[in-house]
Amino acid sequence: MFIKPRFRIVPDGTRIKFMRGRYMGLIVSAILSTASIVMFFYPGLNLGIDFSGGVVMEVHTQGPANFAQIHAALAADHIPDQGVQSFGDPSEVLIRLGTQSSEQGTQAAAAHVKTALEKGVPGATIERTDVVGASVSAELFRNGLLALGISLLMILVYIWFRFEWQFAVGAVVTLVLDITKAIGFLALTRLDFDLVMVAAILTVLGYSTNDKVVVYDRVRENLRKYKSMPLRELIDLSINETLNRTLGTSMTVFLASLPLALFGGESISGFAWVMLFGIVVGTSSSIFIAAPILLFLGEHRLRRESVAPPTPATASKPVAAPRR
Repeated sequence: MFIKPRFRIVPDGTRIKFMRGRYMGLIVSAILSTASIVMFFYPGLNLGIDFSGGVVMEVHTQGPANFAQIHAALAADHIPDQGVQSFGDPSEVLIRLGTQSSEQGTQAAAAHVKTALEKGVPGATIERTDVVGASVSAELFRNGLLALGISLLMILVYIWFRFEWQFAVGAVVTLVLDITKAIGFLALTRLDFDLVMVAAILTVLGYSTNDKVVVYDRVRENLRKYKSMPLRELIDLSINETLNRTLGTSMTVFLASLPLALFGGESISGFAWVMLFGIVVGTSSSIFIAAPILLFLGEHRLRRESVAPPTPATASKPVAAPRR
């Protein structure tokens, strides 16, 4: 038995003309994606230790960390740090060092930092030390980009086999634009781009793909159901019919990710912030980018049978015999 939900985000019978804003949606998306590509090269991504290589040391201080004191202690011993940042608790700090030439050099650098902190920051202790070599980081970076490329290819193949090619092209182009915006978000916020961020982008890709498949599936159903309806009106109808599901799913994932972004600590908050951004971008792109692209590509191909079929009354009407 079907139970009607008590609360609906969008009232039944909503008929918003989304395709009226198709040009504006594409223009805004193009501007944001272009700006993101520019920020990818300048100032560039803040590569984490996974991709840049180097040494990361987690330090615990007595009471809230005094960053000026830590910087002064390292500078006094001529230690060129690449960054000191908070790590979850106010008393937890991450100190980044450049790539060392050998394992012995890494151990010497860690011992040097420990000595400097003992002199300049009394009570500070080193909890752990992570080291990634330059060759390993370069390989991880290539593998991360390869994972993103293969994901896009698999999505293209999946949608191409499930729908017509117009749907596949629209989905993949939209997903590429979503990825560029996520890259721009990382460049703007200066979040560390590491393997965790690659996982976040792949998660956003999966969520965004699911959202577009929901809309496209309804479009395909309505193409069979309303054979004489213009494609523009049919896409508007399909988006309105799936709007409650789209917004409901997006709000659920958004509210689940928000506490992780606010209180998850350094290790998980970056992942959650990318997820929050991806949810907003992925949901809006399904409506204002993927749907307009489908309209432009399929207007004269998906609606070949747009001529209304004969009515039963017309079909059964006898044809007058020709006069002799």
